[in-house]
Order: sequence, then structure tokens, then C-alpha cells
Amino acid sequence: MDATSSDSISTITDSTPDNTSSIPHFSVSDFLAATNQTLDYAFSNVEVEGEVANYKVSKGRWVFFDLKDQESTVPVFLTIFQLRTTIRDGMKVIVSGTPKLTKVGRFSLTANRVQPIGEGNIKKSFELLKAKLTRQGVFDPTKKRPIPADLHTIGVISSVTAAGYADFIKILGERWGGLDIWVANCGVQGLYAADEIIRALDFFNFERNVDIIVIIRGGGSADDLALFNDELLAKKISSSRIPVLTGIGHETDESLADLAADVRASTPTNAAELLTKDKAAELWRLYDNLSALSHFLGNHLAVQQNSIATNIKNLTSKLLFNLDSASQKIQNQKNLLASFNPESVLKTGYAIVSGKISPGNIVKITTSTQLITAKVQNVTKRTTKN
Repeated sequence: MDATSSDSISTITDSTPDNTSSIPHFSVSDFLAATNQTLDYAFSNVEVEGEVANYKVSKGRWVFFDLKDQESTVPVFLTIFQLRTTIRDGMKVIVSGTPKLTKVGRFSLTANRVQPIGEGNIKKSFELLKAKLTRQGVFDPTKKRPIPADLHTIGVISSVTAAGYADFIKILGERWGGLDIWVANCGVQGLYAADEIIRALDFFNFERNVDIIVIIRGGGSADDLALFNDELLAKKISSSRIPVLTGIGHETDESLADLAADVRASTPTNAAELLTKDKAAELWRLYDNLSALSHFLGNHLAVQQNSIATNIKNLTSKLLFNLDSASQKIQNQKNLLASFNPESVLKTGYAIVSGKISPGNIVKITTSTQLITAKVQNVTKRTTKN
């Protein structure tokens, strides 16, 4: 057989199966949409930590910056309304958002929240936002309202599992008690806790009427307390129609929420103290007042007794004097009347002559012991010397 015969020719073919039909085929737009859908499914929301670089705001609405570490960079995009703190290049932040491909195929992290981390960055952001809100009048001291004098109902915004909340409730009960307390249980730490507190403020302002709203959070690191430097939260507190008292962290901690509140307490415990009277102190005060009143009344009674005694003595003396004077006058009147008594005159040797005194007439002569009838012999006129 000829070696070149067709019967001796072997054909070598590719044994790999044809899989071209299983490869996804997209248009550019569909590919970007599918990729974003996959990213949404795998990373519906992520938190990425890094340093801010190339920060800029476009047209007063759009915020762009790069989030980088020592090896990589991720572009970040969000609206100015979603940026609720102030950031600058070089700040270390944590960004919450969703990874996406833009229409031009550029990968970015579409953010919904940005928060500085680290004490230095938080302090710098705090000072920048504080200056901005001060210019806007958010901390205007003329708008501050005192704690209502006659409290009945308190709205508390806190985590009911937090130690600061437990201390607050304990001190309220120990000091006075008798208050109605409504609690909005919400987070007091993390990127989204500020939104929960804002919703709780709206609840108390529009759905559950209370006399005062208290925001409670115990101590923690600068990162833990950073949520209270949220711009929208500060504005919501400032615009509350119900007075707001904050008791956040320790005495040395200061947040924008504290500055926006009507009254700031140094701690949750101090917040309870500002809201209520100390039962023991009030009892001692009442005891002191009663003692002072008893002492005053005792002194006043003694003074009054002395005054009454003196007045009685003076009145008695005056009455005795008046009685003596009246008695003397009566005696004088009696003596005067006695001096005009004919009998008394007769006893002194005088006589009473009655009848017509003229010669030849008969007259009657009365003495103290005799009645005499006599005839008038002669009548002459008597002369007296002056």
C-alpha cells in the first residue's frame, strides 16, 4: 500500500469541547450594569478605612476624593448633603458605601457616610465644623432654654444596655422619682447611630409629647463619641421644639451635640442630678427650715410675751392711776356736795331763817337741833368791807 494513500492518512483534531456558547456576552452598558449588580450583591455596603487625598467639591453639590493607604487608592464619590462632617486632605477616615463602576468604566466607592477616625483627625474636623455651625447660629446662646421647673415626663434617647443609661435611671430613682420616662432605644456608637438619634428626636418632637429630651451616652474613646459631631444631629438638636439636655461621655468630652443642646451635663449621672432634686438634701433643707422657723417663732413668741407683759403692766398702772384719779374726783365731788348740805351747815352753828323778813312778821328759825318761831322786831341793812 502506498504510504501516501488516503487510507493511511490520520487526521489530528482538537479534542477540547466548544464552550463559546457559555461565555456571557454583553453590551458595554449591560456589562457595567451586571458588574454593579454583582458588586451590590457581594458588597451591598462596606466600610473602608484610609487617608483622604485630592479632596474637592464640584458645583457645591458633589464631593470627590481619593481614599488611600500605603499601597492602593480608591476614588470616593458622594453628595455634599451626605457629608455630615468636615474633612480635609491628610485626614484618616472611615467611609461607608457601595463599590461601583461608573458609566465610563471608572471604579469608585459611592459613599453614604464619612467619619474621621483618630483623636487628632476628629479634633480637627470638630473645630472646622464648629466654626461653620457657629456662623450659622446653631449654637446661639440666646436660643438656650432652661430645664422646665415642673417636670413630669422625660424622653430619654440612649441604648438601654449601656452603662451610662443604667447610671442615669438609677440616680433618677434614688434622688426623687415619680417621673414618667419614655425611652427611645437606639445605638450610641457607630456610623449610623446619629441617624437613629435623629429619628428619636423626631419621635419625641412630633409623636410623643414630653417636657424635656435627654440624650445619654457614657464615656468612650474619641472614635466612639465621634458620632455626636454629626452636622445634621447638631442642627436637629438646635431646632428641637422641646428643650434638649445632653449627658455625653465624661466632663472633659465636648461634642457638637453638647454645644447645640439647651443644657449640657458633664456625665449621664450629672444629667440625672440636673433633672431632679436630691431627696435626702431636700429633707435636710426642710428640717433646717423647720428648725429655723421654730427658733424664729420661739424668739418671736418670747418677744411678744415680753411685750404683752409690759403692755399689761403699763395698762394696769394706767388703770390704777385712772382709778385713783377718778376716786379722788369722786371724793372731791362728795366733799363739795357735803359742803352744800344744809344739815352740815347747821352743824357748824349756822341757822336757817325762813319767812318774810320785815318788822312785825313771824319767821321760822331752824338750827341743827331746834325749830324756833320768832317775831321780827327790827331790820337794818348790813354793810360789808371789800
